[in-house]
Amino acid sequence: MATTATRHRTDPRPAATRVAGVLAAAAALALVPTAAPAAPVPSVGQSVHCSSATRPELAERLARDIAAAVRGRQSTLALAVRDSGTGVSCFLDPARHFDSASIVKATIMGAVLRIAQDEGRPLTPFEEENLRPMITRSDNDAAVRLWKYVGPARMQHFLDLADMRDTVLSTDGFGLTRVTAGDELKQLDVYTADSGVLTPEHRDYGLQLMAEVEEDQRWGTPFGAPPGVTTHVKNGWLQRATHGWRVHSLGIFTAPDRVYRIAVLTDDDPTESYGIGTIQRVAQQVHQDLAGPAGADRTRIPRGTPDLTAPEAGDGSVPGVGER
Repeated sequence: MATTATRHRTDPRPAATRVAGVLAAAAALALVPTAAPAAPVPSVGQSVHCSSATRPELAERLARDIAAAVRGRQSTLALAVRDSGTGVSCFLDPARHFDSASIVKATIMGAVLRIAQDEGRPLTPFEEENLRPMITRSDNDAAVRLWKYVGPARMQHFLDLADMRDTVLSTDGFGLTRVTAGDELKQLDVYTADSGVLTPEHRDYGLQLMAEVEEDQRWGTPFGAPPGVTTHVKNGWLQRATHGWRVHSLGIFTAPDRVYRIAVLTDDDPTESYGIGTIQRVAQQVHQDLAGPAGADRTRIPRGTPDLTAPEAGDGSVPGVGER
């Protein structure tokens, strides 16, 4: 198994800023209710459902724009988006299962934080010394240590608390945990909503680590994020004999007055680069449409090419797969 999943790629985006004073606003905004799903906006092979009780016109535009962004792509795609400020939620095939690859590390982190919370204590040196590399550089040895430390019973307890009822823990290594876009959105809610799963202190800690993910692993959902927004990300990338590349990206985007989340899962990608391109087409459009209030000049968000050249080496989240 590869020790880390450190990457090297060409990516012109600026480094993400650190978390600063956003959690109180995030917790307050995260509980905005949404309306029942709107009628789907069809595209070739895709059906994106977006809704909002207060901004139906934005929901309609976002559904059409996401569908257009992925029209003709070979990737098998699932996604979930929630913007607390506008009340917009979007879903595409949210119950479809994918091999998790390294995005399950966000779940492992949540379980470790919950253990410390249940025991009424600070994180131990062992926990901190493994959480940081597991998230910020996707270190697999650290993930294995924490996966074994938590164990299946406490992992399942965390999933139950987070209402992640479609997630199936793997018995063959953490990277083969079966996940869905709907559950991954709930995972992101754990770090942004006052749901009782994690305390504000623990949510702050998790968000901080996701904001400090190394630059060469900040592709995917952060692509096209507007100025002034802090990006918190965890990605996964894994090739297997069936369904080609699995390429996934989880993103939380915070500012003093807003929070929104994006989860995009793919497989059947012919290459890692192709999967990243699919995700970044979605992300660019979501950021563009959510960039400001009605009538805002969304052209201020710089648009670039969503395609890049990736190393085509898996994240090592499955033993013997993706090692370099």
